[in-house]
Amino acid sequence: MAYWNEEADELPEDDLDSGEPGTAEKIERFRTVTGKGMEPLRIDKYLMNRVENITRNKIQQIIDNEMVLVDGNPVKANFKVKGGMEIVMYETRLPEYSEIKPEQMPLDIIYEDEVLMVINKPPNMVVHPGCGNYSGTLLNGLAWYLNPEQDPEKTSALPRIGLVHRIDKDTSGLLLIAKTEDAMQKLAAQFKAHTVHRRYTGLAWGDYKEDEGTITAHIGRNLRFRKKMDAFPDGSYGKHAITHYTVLERFLYVTLLEFRLETGRTHQIRVHNRLIGHPLFNDSTYGGDSIVKGTVYAKYKQFVDNCFKILPRHALHARELGFIHPVTGQEMFFTSELPADFKEVIEKWRRYTSSYKQLESDEAY
Repeated sequence: MAYWNEEADELPEDDLDSGEPGTAEKIERFRTVTGKGMEPLRIDKYLMNRVENITRNKIQQIIDNEMVLVDGNPVKANFKVKGGMEIVMYETRLPEYSEIKPEQMPLDIIYEDEVLMVINKPPNMVVHPGCGNYSGTLLNGLAWYLNPEQDPEKTSALPRIGLVHRIDKDTSGLLLIAKTEDAMQKLAAQFKAHTVHRRYTGLAWGDYKEDEGTITAHIGRNLRFRKKMDAFPDGSYGKHAITHYTVLERFLYVTLLEFRLETGRTHQIRVHNRLIGHPLFNDSTYGGDSIVKGTVYAKYKQFVDNCFKILPRHALHARELGFIHPVTGQEMFFTSELPADFKEVIEKWRRYTSSYKQLESDEAY
C-alpha cells in the first residue's frame, strides 16, 4: 500500500507511488523559497539545517547526482544560497520503501466513508513510517484494516492513504486521512486556507497573565540540533506560524489551555509555548520535563514526579476537528475525549490546588 507523505499541513506535489517495478523512483524530498533577508550560506550547510533525518554524506551524494536545484538549475555543494531563491531537493527511493507493510492493530475509527477517515490516535503511536520507525505506525495499521485478508489482488485496488495533516507521536487525538487523490487535494486546500476547525487541549507550565492571547513567530529547524524546532520572532528563518490560546483552568503552577492553530508547523504549539516561557507539561524536547514553576519543597517535587509518571509524555491532545466534506459539501465536526492519563493528571493538579487554597484560608484565620 502506498501513501502520500508531507512535511507540513500542505498538499505534497509528488506522488510517491511512481516508477517502474524494481527500479528507483525520483521523489521530491524538500522545497522552499529562501527569505529575502538571509545571509549567503553554502547549499550543503543550508540543507543540513533544514532537512530532517539526513546525513551530510547523503546530502553530498544528492548534490553530486544533480538532484538539488536552485531556481531550476543543479548546483555544486559550495554554491552560496541567497535570499529569494527557490530550492528543490529530490532523492531516489526503491518502490518497496514507499509501501506500507500491513500490521494488525486496534484502531479507534471515529468516522469513515469512501473518501476519508477520522482516526482517534492514541499517544505513543507514530503516524507514518520514517527513520527508526518502520513498523507499528498508524499507517501500518490502516494498511491491514483496509485489506484484512491480505489478498495481493485486492491490495492493488486499495485506496491510497493521504496524510492531510499530522500530529506528533506523543500527541493524542483526532487525525484526518484522505483515501482518494481528489479528497486529498480538496482537504489540503482547506488546511492551506486556514478554514479547518482545530482545537487542542494542553497543560503548560506557569500562570498565564492573560485569559486569551496569540503567539506569532516563525518556526524552523533548530540551527544546532536538527531534530528540534525553534521559534524565530524576527522572521529571519522558518515559516510564519500563529497560535491562539484560551485559558480553561488555572492550577497555581500549571495552566490548562485550549489552543487554536492558524498554521500547521512542526511542533508549533510546543515551540510557541516554550518561546513565551510556558513549555508544555512533561515536554522533554522543549524543557517541560522538569519543574519550571512551583516550590522548593521535596513534597512538591515528589508530587510533580508522580504526575510525570502518570503522564509520561507532553500534555497535548487534539480535541476538536471540523472541515467541509470534499464530496458532499457537508460540514463535518468531531470531538475526542482526553485520554485517561491526561485526565488523571488534571485531577491531581485540581486536588493539589484545592488543598493549597484551603491551607491558605486556614492560615488566614
